[in-house]
Amino acid sequence: MIVGLIYERRHTREIKELGGLSNVMPVYATLFMIVMLSSIGLPLLNGFIGEFTILQGAYEVNWRWAAWAVAGIVLGAAYMLWLYQRTMFGPCENPKNQVLKDLSFREIMTLVPLVIWAFWIGLYPKPFFNVLDKPVNAIVERLNPDFFKAPHSASTAAPSPHAAPAGPEAPATAAGASH
Repeated sequence: MIVGLIYERRHTREIKELGGLSNVMPVYATLFMIVMLSSIGLPLLNGFIGEFTILQGAYEVNWRWAAWAVAGIVLGAAYMLWLYQRTMFGPCENPKNQVLKDLSFREIMTLVPLVIWAFWIGLYPKPFFNVLDKPVNAIVERLNPDFFKAPHSASTAAPSPHAAPAGPEAPATAAGASH
């Protein structure tokens, strides 16, 4: 939607055509920045919650998948920051950009609830997780029926190195040595 707003004004998606937009469209640049930061997973925004839970789930299955996902997140963030720098900062040299109007009241009122929602999910995701819990569990049950049957508690953890071994190799205790 945020790209569509500029496309309707300029009829191009070419990054090289859009430099310096923050000079003529400061409100658009601000809202674009918030949405972009959400997209790259900045804490306190919805993208962070999504990326964190995905990475946590990937790590539980296989840490290598999580490592690849982190690499993708870093590359995606670098691209988004580069995109923002190229389109919003610098001088507004293109004459077609110099006459652009900033967002109208209607456009601002369309984007502001989405920005509020992004902060709401980032600050307090619990209601959204509650809504998604049942359908996600149904999908997990269908894809991996043994997932909820397998023990995921401390009982499956490796024994402590300080714990006494059990079985025949256990050392004799005072009670067992007194026959």
